[in-house]
Amino acid sequence: MSKTKDKETPLMKQYNTIKAKYPDAMLLFRVGDFYETFGADAIRAANVLGITLTARNNGGSKLELAGFPHHSLNTYLPKLVRAGMRVAICDQLEAPSKDKKIVKRGVTELVTPGVTLNDQILDHKSNNFLAAVHFDKKGAGVSFLDVSTGEFLVAQGDVQYIDKLLHGFKPTEVLFQRNYKKQFVENFGEQFYTFCLDDWAFTQDFGQEILNKHFQTASLKGFGIEDLPYAISAAGAALHYLSDTQHDKVQHITSLSRIEEDKYVWLDKFTIRNLELIYSPNENAKTLIDVLDQTISPMGSRMLKRWVALPLKDIQPINDRLTVVSQLVDDVELSDGLKRNINEIGDLERLISKVATSRINPREVVQLKRALSVIEPIKEVCLNPKNESLQKIGDRLNPCVIIRDKIAQQIQDEPPVHINKGGVIAEGVNDDLDGLRKILNSGKDALVEIQEREIENTGIPSLKISFNNVFGYYIEVRNTHKDKVPENWIRKQTLTQAERYITEELKEYESKILGADDKILTLETQLFNDLVLELSDYISPIQLNAQLIAQLDCLLSFATIAKQYNYTKPEVNDTKIIEFKDGRHPVIEQQLAVGDEYVANDIYLDDSTQQIMMITGPNMSGKSALLRQTALITLMAQIGSFVPAKHAKIGLVDKIFTRVGASDNISQGESTFMVEMNETASILNNLSDRSLILLDEIGRGTSTYDGISIAWSIAEYLHEQPKLRAKTLFATHYHELNEMTNAFKRIKNYNVSVKEINNKIIFLRKLVAGGSNHSFGIHVAKMAGMPKKMLNRAHEVLAQLESSHAGQSNNKAIKSEKTEDFQLSFFQLDDPVLENIKDELISIDINTLTPVEALMKLNEIKKMVGGKV
Repeated sequence: MSKTKDKETPLMKQYNTIKAKYPDAMLLFRVGDFYETFGADAIRAANVLGITLTARNNGGSKLELAGFPHHSLNTYLPKLVRAGMRVAICDQLEAPSKDKKIVKRGVTELVTPGVTLNDQILDHKSNNFLAAVHFDKKGAGVSFLDVSTGEFLVAQGDVQYIDKLLHGFKPTEVLFQRNYKKQFVENFGEQFYTFCLDDWAFTQDFGQEILNKHFQTASLKGFGIEDLPYAISAAGAALHYLSDTQHDKVQHITSLSRIEEDKYVWLDKFTIRNLELIYSPNENAKTLIDVLDQTISPMGSRMLKRWVALPLKDIQPINDRLTVVSQLVDDVELSDGLKRNINEIGDLERLISKVATSRINPREVVQLKRALSVIEPIKEVCLNPKNESLQKIGDRLNPCVIIRDKIAQQIQDEPPVHINKGGVIAEGVNDDLDGLRKILNSGKDALVEIQEREIENTGIPSLKISFNNVFGYYIEVRNTHKDKVPENWIRKQTLTQAERYITEELKEYESKILGADDKILTLETQLFNDLVLELSDYISPIQLNAQLIAQLDCLLSFATIAKQYNYTKPEVNDTKIIEFKDGRHPVIEQQLAVGDEYVANDIYLDDSTQQIMMITGPNMSGKSALLRQTALITLMAQIGSFVPAKHAKIGLVDKIFTRVGASDNISQGESTFMVEMNETASILNNLSDRSLILLDEIGRGTSTYDGISIAWSIAEYLHEQPKLRAKTLFATHYHELNEMTNAFKRIKNYNVSVKEINNKIIFLRKLVAGGSNHSFGIHVAKMAGMPKKMLNRAHEVLAQLESSHAGQSNNKAIKSEKTEDFQLSFFQLDDPVLENIKDELISIDINTLTPVEALMKLNEIKKMVGGKV
């Protein structure tokens, strides 16, 4: 053993032993009233938290330290986790004692980005999903587990499907097999916080065993996942990880749900990103969820994000939602009443999870009571015969009357947050508790009586009874009156100006009072824990209540925005027609300046007459907005929302694909054009007969003729699919594509119109039939503030190109701005040889030069550049 090891203090030996078990986590080591960090952990903690870094000598070597008070844990812990750290919280497991040199310590919780119950870390409007991905040669499985709500979801499919789900659910941490780092990055990128587990944690047998044990089932048939081995493996790994991170109180994870691919619209990661549904890569950008989310409860907000990521493709559930929204729009009294009641509920989902994990405090139990109290009036409203559309929700709501009334009976209306503050349990709940409280109150009154009596008996007016932790209650007498002290008082302490005494009577009352205080705390804690234990029997019905209230909240949000933004009820049917009258972009119209009106447009797509709309028009005319609004209106209809249109008919769409915007992936060596081609290939390889495809400026990342060729062939490929006539909006700058309508009967030309007045353009943003043959790019450059000289030159070059294109000479060079006919003077190059040649040429008199002299001069110049005759 090294000398350093020999010189380690017992405390540091204990620290190193515990740290060795959590090498990849920051260890917060409780020492007295502080959490301390050491070594590399201390350096990181000081940087992230902005706390002081110090150092001390540890066995002859320097050891860095950084710490903070234990009561500041909720301030500092979120900062560490948000910085992407795993944090092991090591607490003292016993009270300090003089008999023991070292206090017993152990890790009580391992907090990671994906596994936390801390309110300061969690976003109440978003799920905090831990994902686990299992790879196999034939496919992959994924699970999503939110330990703060108990939601547990699984899916299985190809890597593309798993990728889509990961980008839709946005987990804060992803687990995968240790040897699959390369595959994970190749398939899903590097934007996720990840952690690796050993391969055995991802086996099907282990997954089945741990899941059956947790749910106390003999098989997984009841969850409909028995034929999904990769999903089972992923779910098992996630549940194992909870145990690994000291989260063993998980009885609120009561079910496992399968994300069925055939129930939801396919939105790949490009579409989720391009449409800016929930998140935006652009800073401060407004997303679709920002417009749609006017929910009242946190669980409603979380559910709405799920609905947007997973639009429905079954007509019946879509129309069920639309019917409820329609009734809420028409019945103001109904919707206002429901809003008032839901506003009282709070985060019922996470409250009941705190019951399961024994983290609920008295004040939260009272909030739980309030939430259950408004379930009853909500249920009554939903079951009203005139609210037929809401009766399915009302039928399943459970007010849990027995436990609600028990909370009301046993817990004070305004209890403290912490049980150890006392005054939690109501009067009349427990006779022993009431008796102890009486003793405590009367004992303190008795002390006042003793003090007044002794003042009268002794004649000492300044006599007072006080308390300290050393010898309890005592009588203090100033030195000027100590000769009046009775002989039966026992002196305990002499001060400079006073003396302190105790009496048998005082000791008797002290034992009653102090004993009552301790017993009251013990009894209140026991009664509170018993109530929480009873509450745990109601986890499932209360979780169901939370889900139903969340649904109602989402539908109320749809009704609110429908009235606020003048949305209309769409007709969702089984045809293959998409038709909007006066459709608007739901996000852009909310960002217009006051007084500006959004220019609405009509869209018609089907599989027999107008499968592809070829849309031309200048930059900034509104082509991209038109494409996106078509997808957003379709998606909104299929999540059950009213839509921003005067009228809308939606034939069910099963996949929405987008290729819009320019981006590159430099870190993986992919250019803008490569990314564009990857995204387009993904679309063409996953077509269906009910797909909606949005293509914006395909081919612009390469040369003009390459781009036109690629764009033409893509449009032709989509048109010529015999059975998969995917409805497509194709926005392009390539006016040559307008010719396609003559050869392909289901391709129709449209353009976003502009008006040109005195060499200035006005964007009308109106979609009209027919193609456009002018891009107005220079006008856009002018609007961006380009220098006037540059703009004038651009007009000259454009005129030359248009003249060339008209057929005068396709190989004609663009003339320089200067008067010379050459395009670029090579004499401008900084080269002494070229400078000599320039001087030689300038000195020649062309008028007197004979042909032979000219050849000789040419030979000299050739030698100057190293050429051979």
